[in-house]
Formats: sequence, structure tokens, C-alpha cells
Amino acid sequence: MQVIKGRVWTFGDDIDTDVIIPARYLNTTDPSELAAHCMEDADPRFAGKVSAGDVIVAGRNFGCGSSREHAPLAIKAAGISCVIAESFARIFYRNAINIGLPILESAEASSCLKEGDMVEIDLARGEIKDITGGRRFTAAAFPPFMQEIMRCGGLINYTREKVKNGD
Repeated sequence: MQVIKGRVWTFGDDIDTDVIIPARYLNTTDPSELAAHCMEDADPRFAGKVSAGDVIVAGRNFGCGSSREHAPLAIKAAGISCVIAESFARIFYRNAINIGLPILESAEASSCLKEGDMVEIDLARGEIKDITGGRRFTAAAFPPFMQEIMRCGGLINYTREKVKNGD
């Protein structure tokens, strides 16, 4: 599994799916259109500031609210390579895995990382290195089959690969 390097964007507790992608944009499933409105209600300029590879760090219960798959899709399409939070809403967690968006739970990283920090994340080991501050944090690493889903870019691609290879 990959190592991710990116700049941190921070958000607080209880960031719901309406904040991640407002309901007024749910008439499309086009990833680039969703990306243009990602986190718009929390930071109207977020989509224009984020760069490919950046990381969202949030507090408790990230992705709560409705079960829309648009939310992790908007985040991934905006260029975010990983979301670190103290905790995730269960349905968001599963939807993120389904579309191949890496997410890690780490209360310590969530409370210590600041916006603008540079981080390096080893997904296979669950290691988060704060390059800016010189600190290290841990999170539970994905089990091997979930690492495979991430490597394939999501559950559909993983299934396609398994069928293609006769597994």
C-alpha cells in the first residue's frame, strides 16, 4: 500500500455529509462537479485551495448524517488522499472504503495536527508522521483485504480484478 504525503486541512467534530457535499449538488454524480463543491459550506474556497495528495484531519463523528456516497466521492475527487479523524460515522466509513478513499482513526493525530502541517502517512502500517512538528502518531492499519480494495481504487474495481483473474 502507498505512502501519502500532503498538507493538512482541519475540520472539527460532527462534520456531516451536508457539509462535505451540500444537498443542492446531489443532482450529479460527476466527480469533478462534486469536487468543485467539496466542503463548500464549511469553507467556500476549499476546493480551490486543496491540492492533490492533501489530507483532511477532523474530530469526532466525521461523515455523520445521511448515507450519501457523494460525500467520500467529492472528497476523493477534490484530490484529498486520506482523511484522518478521531472517529467516523459507520456509513461514511464503509462508503469511503467502497470508493477507495483511505481513512484512518487516530484521536491523537486528530487533536495534535494543525492546518498547514505537512504529513506523511504509511497506510499499510497505520503510521502518521507530522513532518512539520516532528511527531508520530498511530492508527489501526487496514487488514490485507481492505488494503487490496484501496490498491484497486475501491470495491467495484477490486471485484472486477478478482473476476478478471478468476479469483
